[in-house]
Amino acid sequence: MPELRIDPLTGLKTIIAGERASRPGAWLSVTPAEPIDHEGDPFAEGHEDQTPPEICAVRDGTAPDSPGWRVRVVPNRYPALDPDSPEPPASANRDLFWAAPARGAHEVIVNAPQAVTSLAELDAAQVAEAVEVWRERIAAHADAACVQLIVNERIEAGASLPHTHAQLYALDFVPASVAREREAFGAHARRTVGGNLLGDLVQEEVRGGERLVAVDDEAVLLAPYASRVPFQMMVAPRRPRARFEEPGPTGAALLHDGLGRLSRRLDNSPPLNLWVRTAPRGADPFCWRIDIAPRLTHLAGLELSTGVHLNVLTPERAAAELRDA
Repeated sequence: MPELRIDPLTGLKTIIAGERASRPGAWLSVTPAEPIDHEGDPFAEGHEDQTPPEICAVRDGTAPDSPGWRVRVVPNRYPALDPDSPEPPASANRDLFWAAPARGAHEVIVNAPQAVTSLAELDAAQVAEAVEVWRERIAAHADAACVQLIVNERIEAGASLPHTHAQLYALDFVPASVAREREAFGAHARRTVGGNLLGDLVQEEVRGGERLVAVDDEAVLLAPYASRVPFQMMVAPRRPRARFEEPGPTGAALLHDGLGRLSRRLDNSPPLNLWVRTAPRGADPFCWRIDIAPRLTHLAGLELSTGVHLNVLTPERAAAELRDA
């Protein structure tokens, strides 16, 4: 029977209705991604002149903006944020029509020179190296109110270029969804006299085991209790740490493992979004995590009108299938 679940981290509600996966047209399937056209790929090795000058790169002695890199960081050519964004025209009624400059930084991190669409197609060492650069770039923007790193894989998930890459947004404000999570961590700490919300959640999930996909010395891979989409996953550290950018484990091995399991289960790497949630400035307590949201179904009227998601695959079944993959 359908269940209404609340995500303990975000407070968001999801209807879990596994029986709906049996209805006509509801089968979850993935078509292969189109091969990347090398000539039209500005992130390809040898095409460094097709991007803005690099901010930094992982290299073995080669010159900036030349071939011979393993991870490369450049400013976004079409930035959503600009440190010099001017003040917008004043509104006659600021209570109704409020606007401010969209200031901050917007970077692109090219995860690998290989022309692949998914992190799952890279080897574990290359993913670990890319994730380490994610951490370094988040740390480089420690003065921002909130730093959000995202990966969009395939056009269906919003990627304008197919070559695997991440985007970093350094915001001068804390988005409402992040602020709600910050408050949830604080409330849990007060209620439990110092407990960490995600740390306690991980302990319960490992103890129960039914939504646990994999675990290693650094992190755990879970199907979240109130998963909003089929095969949603979360990587969380085994020992709570507020900020992803601080020294310590990154969970890169389990991230690579989870994406590989997803690809094997679906016979192809699906369109997906993933993001690193790290503590906004001044937040304590908190705990970082990596969220992975495959795009196997479409947002429809219920989701768009209410913000309540309808998930046709129970997290328990998703975890079991991913464990078997």
